[in-house]
Amino acid sequence: MLDIANLDLKYGQSQILFGVSVTAYVGHITAVMGNNGVGKTSLLKAIAGRHPARADRAEVGGATLPLSSAVRAARAGIAYVPQGREVFPMMSVQENLQTGFACLPKSDHVIPDHVFELFPVLRDMKSRRGGDLSGGQQQQLAIARALITRPKVLLLDEPTEGIQPNIIQQIGDALELLREQGQMAIVLVEQNADFAYRLGDSFVVMEGGRVKRSRDKLDYPKAEIMSDLSL
Repeated sequence: MLDIANLDLKYGQSQILFGVSVTAYVGHITAVMGNNGVGKTSLLKAIAGRHPARADRAEVGGATLPLSSAVRAARAGIAYVPQGREVFPMMSVQENLQTGFACLPKSDHVIPDHVFELFPVLRDMKSRRGGDLSGGQQQQLAIARALITRPKVLLLDEPTEGIQPNIIQQIGDALELLREQGQMAIVLVEQNADFAYRLGDSFVVMEGGRVKRSRDKLDYPKAEIMSDLSL
């Protein structure tokens, strides 16, 4: 479980996040939604240790989560798939996947079969350079690379952005399977409201760097979410 309480984040003298609290459970997808510029990406960067932040409480599985170091966050079980994917364009698909070994003991430096079962296209393209893949294939590669680290929490930032509909469906199916396997908590930042509502078990709607609403799906009809998002 990921438990963040009253997180604040600043860029220089400008405060971006104000007392943000998020809880994400194992076997559960928490969808973070909101218009552009409300702090969704900043929240994920803070959790992943990519930007210094402070919180009254930050824990993964009951253990303290460091908010100032990406390496320590990764070792604590945080896997972050950033907006824009950030695959290594000159490295092969296999080499990109192997970068996920960095936080694992040498005995675990094997790409597990389930990664290729989730995204079969990657098995067929193992020797192809990352930069030669389509945008959708790069997104699948970025998610697969994160899964190599055996995360406790998977953070996804806009995974459908610029992706063709058939691959959006494949990514959604993969996330549903990961949820069913019940081995990690998933936090999904997503502008595609239909995709987010399909997958989300609970929703956090942000506005102006704060949490405007946080509810489980059963208590949060889609029409009300759309109203909160002014869509």
